[in-house]
Amino acid sequence: MKAYWFDNLPGDQREPHNSGRDVSPEYLSNLGILHFNYPNVSDVDALAASRDYKNRDEITISPKTMGDVYEEKVKMFFHEHLHEDEEIRYILDGGGFFDVRSEGDDWVRIKLEKHDLMIMPAGIYHRFTTDTENYTKAMRLFKDEPKWTPLTRGDETEKNQYRMDYLKQRGGVAAA
Repeated sequence: MKAYWFDNLPGDQREPHNSGRDVSPEYLSNLGILHFNYPNVSDVDALAASRDYKNRDEITISPKTMGDVYEEKVKMFFHEHLHEDEEIRYILDGGGFFDVRSEGDDWVRIKLEKHDLMIMPAGIYHRFTTDTENYTKAMRLFKDEPKWTPLTRGDETEKNQYRMDYLKQRGGVAAA
């Protein structure tokens, strides 16, 4: 995993957009982001058991597996949103980028590659894109039944209880 400030320059979302300014694991932790590198699925199983995750699925995001809807789906994943559940992703193959909002409402880009596992708290604004290889195979883990309803950022999500709980936990308020 590598984390850095997103450069906000025009261009394809799948490009690195690396500003050259790294973000420390401690800063990610302050945002509620946890990261692990697990070469063995048995490590993922142990983490899932310790966090009471009962279900999982696998998704492959690529032009080959998704066909004509690939570009549309990648653009959809890149819309800023939050979830009401903790989000755990384990990269089985390939890679991609998760962008998360900082305390100052800037984007932090997190590059995940094979064997990286990331946990994002419920209520954090984020977005996802594949990298220029256009291939991500990931395991998604869930506490109960699989849910991944994205709630697009807006006035309603600012008042969402999961968003408000996240901000309290982080010790900050949303930027104006």
